[in-house]
Amino acid sequence: MVFGRFLQDRKAGVVPILAVGLIPLMGMIGAAVDYSRAASARTAMQTALDSTALMLSKTAQGLSDPQIDAKATAYFTSLFARPEATNIAVTPVFTTPAAGNFKLVITASANVSTMFWRVMGTQQLSITANSEVVWGIKKLNLALALDNTGSMSNNNKMTELKTAAKNLLTVLQAAEKTPGDIKVSIVPFATDVNVGTTIAASFIDWSDWDTKNGTCSNHNYSTQSSCLSNNKTWTAANHNTWNGCVWDRDQNNDVTDTAPVAGTSSTMFQAHQASSCPVKLMPLSSDWTALKAKVDAMSPTGNTNVTIGMTWAWHTISTKQPFNAPAEAPDLDKVIILLTDGENTQNRWSSSSSSIDARTEKACTNAKAANVRVYTVRVINGDATLLRNCATKTDMYYDVDQAVELNSVFSSIAQNLANLRIVK
Repeated sequence: MVFGRFLQDRKAGVVPILAVGLIPLMGMIGAAVDYSRAASARTAMQTALDSTALMLSKTAQGLSDPQIDAKATAYFTSLFARPEATNIAVTPVFTTPAAGNFKLVITASANVSTMFWRVMGTQQLSITANSEVVWGIKKLNLALALDNTGSMSNNNKMTELKTAAKNLLTVLQAAEKTPGDIKVSIVPFATDVNVGTTIAASFIDWSDWDTKNGTCSNHNYSTQSSCLSNNKTWTAANHNTWNGCVWDRDQNNDVTDTAPVAGTSSTMFQAHQASSCPVKLMPLSSDWTALKAKVDAMSPTGNTNVTIGMTWAWHTISTKQPFNAPAEAPDLDKVIILLTDGENTQNRWSSSSSSIDARTEKACTNAKAANVRVYTVRVINGDATLLRNCATKTDMYYDVDQAVELNSVFSSIAQNLANLRIVK
């Protein structure tokens, strides 16, 4: 029979096989194209959704659920411009998993019309994406220990520092969800720190100051020892002539936040009439205008004593006297940013860098042991090893080769402190 001969004829056997196989082959190619289009749309969806979550998190706390829904949809649709995607739906869920912590989960879905699969009955493919943002409205007490020594006048360092510090304050102000949650202190330092003349007199040890500031009867001897050795009478100057500068406390209180105790000189702060006295420090404050004004008031002067800058920064965020900062709490971060442009050159006892470095190292170690997070910044010059080891982690140490880089460094730190991140 003809049909039987056709089946037995090997010359044309490949044609029907090819015809039968062509249909699934074309289907596979079409599926690959359609899936590729859907995958591209989903990638764009995820990017738009992450940006939406970050933007919405800035205001979510003050919005009602309907307002969150409306803003999420508006943000997302303005970013997700894919005409092949239809039936777009955005679903935000804002929760407070724990006191002082917040979570925003946003899910998006859409349909992508097919081009090839529709001939096989599949009109569209579904795509979904989700983004989760958490932030701790953790309160922040931040101390800026800023080198104000004479060398900061070189290479435009002070100018760039002022710009960077003020920009950091701007970022933190914007990140503050509730007024007062973020407070900053500013501690300019050189050999001394200027604590101001209004600090409680019971915290100040005047013994050394009295021997170096006064008048000698009928002679110009400038110190008590020289005056008395020449059988003259020494009269200490009135304490209201003190310029507010202090230098290192007695060891080992020079590297701790031990509270000053009246009558116990080793714990009290040593008055020092430094000729190179930096601008007065500013305790913790959320007055952003005043903080920026304090930064603008800084002026380079004197030698370098990193230890005293570190310890007084710590004092400003400590619960102890003289500043009585807020108590430790699970929702409070205490942070120091320590910046210097040179090696240690002078403290109360020595001009040996290695000797002063040992005190700085102890101050850093003690502060970190007290759960203070420490960032360090070296500007062009300074002991890189000392500063790297002072930081809480190696990636919290920044080595700046040019002063103009300070702004990007402070911006990076500010973003870390804002504590906002995509986690999923």
